[in-house]
Amino acid sequence: MSGQDPAPAELPERSPGTRRWLFADQLGPHFLDAPEQPVLLVESTDVFRRAPVHRRKAHLVLSALRHRAAELGGRAEVVRAGTYGEALAGVGEPVSVCDPTSWGARRLVRRLADAGAGGRRAPVHVLASRGFVVSEARFRHWARHRGPRRLLMEDFYRDVRRHHGLLLDGRGGPVGGSWNHDAANREPPPRSGRLDVPDPWWPVEDDVDAQVREDLDRLERSGVRFLGADGPRRFAVTRAEALAALEHFVQHRLEAFGAHEDAMLSRQPWMAHSLLSVPQNLGLLDPLEVARRAEEHGRAHRLRVASVEGFVRQVVGWRAWNWHLHWHLGEGYRESDALRAREPLPSWFTDLDDGAVAANCLAHVLRGVRQEGWVHHVPRLMVLGGWALQRGYRPAELADFFRRAFVDGHEWVMTTNVVGVSQHADGGVLATKPYTSGGAYVDRMSDFCGGCRYDPAVRVGERACPYSAGYWAFLHAQRERLAANPRMHQALRGLDRLGDLDAVLAQERARGAQPP
Repeated sequence: MSGQDPAPAELPERSPGTRRWLFADQLGPHFLDAPEQPVLLVESTDVFRRAPVHRRKAHLVLSALRHRAAELGGRAEVVRAGTYGEALAGVGEPVSVCDPTSWGARRLVRRLADAGAGGRRAPVHVLASRGFVVSEARFRHWARHRGPRRLLMEDFYRDVRRHHGLLLDGRGGPVGGSWNHDAANREPPPRSGRLDVPDPWWPVEDDVDAQVREDLDRLERSGVRFLGADGPRRFAVTRAEALAALEHFVQHRLEAFGAHEDAMLSRQPWMAHSLLSVPQNLGLLDPLEVARRAEEHGRAHRLRVASVEGFVRQVVGWRAWNWHLHWHLGEGYRESDALRAREPLPSWFTDLDDGAVAANCLAHVLRGVRQEGWVHHVPRLMVLGGWALQRGYRPAELADFFRRAFVDGHEWVMTTNVVGVSQHADGGVLATKPYTSGGAYVDRMSDFCGGCRYDPAVRVGERACPYSAGYWAFLHAQRERLAANPRMHQALRGLDRLGDLDAVLAQERARGAQPP
């Protein structure tokens, strides 16, 4: 992915003379080709009727759309309709649109483009996607030239940094002597139970937010069901707010970010995380500007390199990697089920019913999702995802639930993260081994186990930790499928040393789909 590599263009990059149709995740200035370009914004009410989404997510999307419309003033045409197709049918002029972020939306804009080409409606011009650190065309070119080697995130991340000159030492090597400082960013939580870090930047709600809340109340009265609880808006929904949140993070929280980024604290759920996933996924921030601002501040103030690198890796490495793999692996990838996980998600899980759960870690994480529509990546992957993996929940169903339950959830990020990483349903395409553990890992990386009715060191009986018992039951159920994986040999050999394995298996069969 060097600067000399040609980047074949399959879709046009610009169309400055047409009205730009902006989806709700394309709201930043980099989705326009000219400062005064006219804009089309669509509010689709049917999207909330198809399946329940988190109330806070619905608020964020509508608030962001309406704030953008207010900023644009007379340049914006706002259409409220049941579906996007109905909205576009009433637009009497050509529009252009950057390629959307879901398979369904991409099919829609191409159907509309074909209809326009056939003279059946106003033309729709589909442009190449934006908002990521390298284009889809460049990624495809890079992937084709990888040969038989696996498409490793680490290789991609290093090439992105070289291509954009990020965190380099002036000789083309990595700042700090290493491309990846992950080993320095796996510390357990501090004994005090809190990080010494200022609170995140919080927005102040305005009249737009109040009107959105009234409209959502009206939808609920009409029968639309939302997930989770309502509450004050926590995330940026305008370009100005997003820049303020970015600046607050780099100045006050970036230094503390890295070391404990995988830890979990019950009294400080935000820890030192940036909370920038929402404005990035709304398209309000370009990821390259986010990474460059972190690098600039880190250099100027001699911040801990591991923290800066860990944050940059999330923004231009992991985030971009998931985006490109979503398209590279194809639409059928979401149905991957290498571990034959066929159990439906139970209602207590999808209802975010933390009150039904006795296990502190799972109850706390479900409560966080119910109240905020957000927990950071380890509670998502290890606590929620780990439970789902052990219990054999359907991967595609889990990915869809995560997309609807999290305020930053989108198809492109949840499919690969859940199906590939969390549930190992692709058999090892994205991750080299299943992402789960017993209660000992949760105990080491959190303060959840203190005061819990379960003991992470106990496998059988009333005090048995359901994660510890579930871990061994999962390994037993998947032994044949995982036997060829060299990273699982030691864990699978551990099964043979368990004198109480039969009791563990009987106990977990009896638990069934009940909350732990």
